[in-house]
Amino acid sequence: MQALLKPSSLRHGAIPFDQIQIADFLPALDKALEQARADLEVWKKQTGTSFTEVIVKLDDLREAVGQVSGIFYNLHSAHCSEDLEKIAPDMSSRLTTFSNDVTLDPVVFARVKECWENRDSQTLTTEERTILEKTYRGFVRNGANLNATAKTRLREIDETLAKTGLAFSQNVLKATNGFEKYITNEADLVGLPDSFKEASAEAAEKKGKKGSWLITLDYPMLIPVLTYSKNRELRKEIFMANSSKSFGGEFDNQANVLLITKMRHERAQLLGYQTHAHFVLEERMASEPAKVIAFLDDLQTKAKPQALKEVARLNALALELDGIQQIERWDSGYYSEILKQREIGLDEELLRPYFQLEKVVDGVFAVTKRLYGLEYKEVFDLPKYHEDVRIFEVSDAKKGFIGLFYMDFFPRETKRGGAWMTNLADQGLIRGEVRRPHVGIVCNFTKPTKTKPSLLTLNEVTTLYHEFGHALHGLLSQCRYTSLSGTSVYWDFVELPSQIMENWVQEKECLDLFAVHYENGSKIPAELVKQIKKAGNFMEGTATMRQLTFAKLDMAWHAADPSLVTDVVAFETQATSSTNLLPSVPGTNGSCSFSHIFAGGYSAGYYSYKWAEVLDADAFEFFQEKGIFDPIAANLFREHVLEKGGTEHPMELYKRFRGKEPSVDALLRRAGLTN
Repeated sequence: MQALLKPSSLRHGAIPFDQIQIADFLPALDKALEQARADLEVWKKQTGTSFTEVIVKLDDLREAVGQVSGIFYNLHSAHCSEDLEKIAPDMSSRLTTFSNDVTLDPVVFARVKECWENRDSQTLTTEERTILEKTYRGFVRNGANLNATAKTRLREIDETLAKTGLAFSQNVLKATNGFEKYITNEADLVGLPDSFKEASAEAAEKKGKKGSWLITLDYPMLIPVLTYSKNRELRKEIFMANSSKSFGGEFDNQANVLLITKMRHERAQLLGYQTHAHFVLEERMASEPAKVIAFLDDLQTKAKPQALKEVARLNALALELDGIQQIERWDSGYYSEILKQREIGLDEELLRPYFQLEKVVDGVFAVTKRLYGLEYKEVFDLPKYHEDVRIFEVSDAKKGFIGLFYMDFFPRETKRGGAWMTNLADQGLIRGEVRRPHVGIVCNFTKPTKTKPSLLTLNEVTTLYHEFGHALHGLLSQCRYTSLSGTSVYWDFVELPSQIMENWVQEKECLDLFAVHYENGSKIPAELVKQIKKAGNFMEGTATMRQLTFAKLDMAWHAADPSLVTDVVAFETQATSSTNLLPSVPGTNGSCSFSHIFAGGYSAGYYSYKWAEVLDADAFEFFQEKGIFDPIAANLFREHVLEKGGTEHPMELYKRFRGKEPSVDALLRRAGLTN
């Protein structure tokens, strides 16, 4: 238990994963909460009004609680055993209760309010003024001004949301892990690459089904089936399984979706906001739902005509090749890949040999060394939470040690799907010292087989660069306070550092650093690089409409009153009617597995992916003007974006980097949507 509570004695304060037992979490949390509550009572009796006496000391008393919960939730996402899953509801309930005990305590709020009202009489840095305002508004936004009856109801809502969000996430994970499709006739795998077959056969063998092939809903299996399988019935079966996750059956999320949206709406109204979206967007660059909806509608106007033409080309191709009059959703990836090979000549399977995972990692290290002077040293004497994890010390010549960097790349049943960056230890003031961060990226990439190393798809390479951009935002942070450091920025700004990194993947100057054939060491051919560049805009109208579908569904759930909604399917059908390009498929539903908005923090915020694309397209044009490895441009981006966290309004930070506000025209030019 002490490993969870006391400061780590390991180098850089690394987390002692080898000393942590699952049985220790609840006792450790209870002990941390007991001490925090005792310290809070002492703090409440003090009378000082300075920033240090009020805000810094209030943050300090919650540090141990944050340490225990931070380790727990990192493991819950990346390496979640059944025993860990069992205690998750109790962890969530205890943490929610404590959070409400603090934010709804009138004495605590009175001290924070007094400090806020006396801000002009204190000598505060820009960062301190920002964190003081954020803390004060955080109390108000969490019910500090409510009467006793309303506070009680807010507690009930928050506890319900915590439990229901956790149940939603657990259902998606269980539904994903619960699907297994065994193929016994290799002819049913026609069209699928040999690398897929080998990985699938090994997966089946591990399950005791040697001589067959296993298909799961993990992305390294899901995407190849939908892209390459000539077996239309197999494509349909896998599509249906993935698109009906947690929709009906044992792990159904329909009731959770309705409860979450209704509780969020009631909470927002209790706090004086029209909807949950109004509440969320108050602290976003977009500021209000009307602005988000107008932004999405404008993009739809520009993208939909092109998307309809793209779908017509797919229909024509399907008719020509297979006599199919109308393609279905399980057909689009397959015919898109054929069309891409016809029009661009790019077969993405031909790229895999040039994208060996280890070389791609070396490449992103090389890119960030050229941009920011970073050095990476792998270390083997620090504990890991799983054997797949690799750990690196990151440094640079000017600033010394930057942080610890953890990489965890391969799917397993204990890991949730997708890819994400995580903070294992935030950068900033802890126990009187400014600590360097411990940052990780967690993915679900193609695993190595008995005969081949991990060979990535172009999409997986792009994903690695995306998550590495988030990691840089965490690693390079130079803030004083943890609540503003790293990725603690407005949600519609947080994707800028990640999405801008994706641009380098399409540049020959970048690819030449790492894209070599894993067998003979030859560089990726110039013709393939040109095809990658062309493929960047391939089917861009359709891709944009797909993202708009998710964003509009999110806003539909959260920018209006959901209290009268009783049918998740009917609601989703209506919400996505203007963006759907292919016929709806009975028996499928997106909301029930839409973890981003129901369990991942993106509620009323999914639009931020497209919003950030405006920022990253405009920002990367600056690098293209100067040179993609230009030290001046890189230093400006590091100094004003990557290092500053949420210490100032993001538009001010962006303008200091770019010299002007971003223009949507850059995105339209890059996407080929200008006509």
